[in-house]
Amino acid sequence: MMGNEKLNRILLVLLSLFIVMLGYGILLPILPYYTERLALKDNLDSGLINFHIGLLTSIYPLFQLLFVIFWGKLSDRYGRKPIIIIGLIGFIIMQVLTGLATSIAMLYVARIIGGILTSSIIPVSNAYLSDITSETQRTKIMAWSGVAYSSGVIFGPVIGGFLSQTPLHLECSIGILHLDRFSVPFLFAAMLGLVVLIIISKWLKNTVRTHKFTAKKISLRFSFSKYFIVLLLLSFVMQFVVTLFETVFSIYGKDELSFNSKQVGLGFMLCGSVMAILQPVFATYGEKIMSSKQQIALGLIITGGSLIAFPFFNNELYVYAIIVIFAIGGALVTPNLLSAVSLISKEHTGRNISIQSSTYSIGQILGPILGVWLISGGFYYPFVIAGIIVLVTMGLVLPSLKLNYKT
Repeated sequence: MMGNEKLNRILLVLLSLFIVMLGYGILLPILPYYTERLALKDNLDSGLINFHIGLLTSIYPLFQLLFVIFWGKLSDRYGRKPIIIIGLIGFIIMQVLTGLATSIAMLYVARIIGGILTSSIIPVSNAYLSDITSETQRTKIMAWSGVAYSSGVIFGPVIGGFLSQTPLHLECSIGILHLDRFSVPFLFAAMLGLVVLIIISKWLKNTVRTHKFTAKKISLRFSFSKYFIVLLLLSFVMQFVVTLFETVFSIYGKDELSFNSKQVGLGFMLCGSVMAILQPVFATYGEKIMSSKQQIALGLIITGGSLIAFPFFNNELYVYAIIVIFAIGGALVTPNLLSAVSLISKEHTGRNISIQSSTYSIGQILGPILGVWLISGGFYYPFVIAGIIVLVTMGLVLPSLKLNYKT
């Protein structure tokens, strides 16, 4: 059993994870509309708008990837709490700058500052949770960390979509800053971030490190088994197609389906809700029906198939239905991959999970860039090619999982 104090600490850390992912989610449905407005203001060629949307989506995980080890080492030295606080301050700055941006350049500055500073929150929060939980509790706590993460991605697009449609006719400019209805979701996120920052500063206790964040190079050599590489490849492909889908869907919804930001936000909400509800369900009960390997295989087939089918349906209801099917596939794969990676090595769980989160980041960087590049050939290309990549990867690597797959 967990004591009240430990439970409170876990809830505070989950709250910081949730708020960062909420900020990420808020931007998803608004970015195409916001970028288009700023690009027209900057007199940019309209053909470059999608390119900027892809790059603005990718630049955030790129800087997160570059700085994640740096923050991990600092958290080993000074404890987890100060690093989480720095991340929350970065989150607030990013949201305010994004909300008040008057040019594409300012959006890039906001995303880069956010990527550098918020890259501390996810791995350091997970390290904090590892520090204060026993091995038997850890799998369950990591599942809750996944729920906090997913919940942010669910509620973010809804808040973003709805708040960007508010009938606020308030407009005001201060120097290079500009406030209008598109600013509302980001300033709302900044206020929430400030509340969480105050709560964490006041009530979260710093931890004495028990799991060193970075490992010796020698031990790294031993854990890169063929099995681990297969899991990392599957993790990369899943994250790659999910972020490709998110980026392309927001542009596809705006340009092809004539959705407003509220309708695009609803699509993201459905995707996130299904993943958040089903991930713990599959993680808890899935094994009773089929092995982890079978769940991963089924999830990959569903994900790949729904991506290929996606551009052939234009009716709003069918579009939402396929998004739900796509999310079911993701919910079958993701917790099984996380669980498999965490079980590879007892001593190096933290390190292996941070290596996995780096492969996620690489997927998040490449997905949007490839997605918007493929859009130039037509909206069918990104969805169909992403679906084929999933199915081909499954055919190539899944047979080798049975070699030493532990269930």
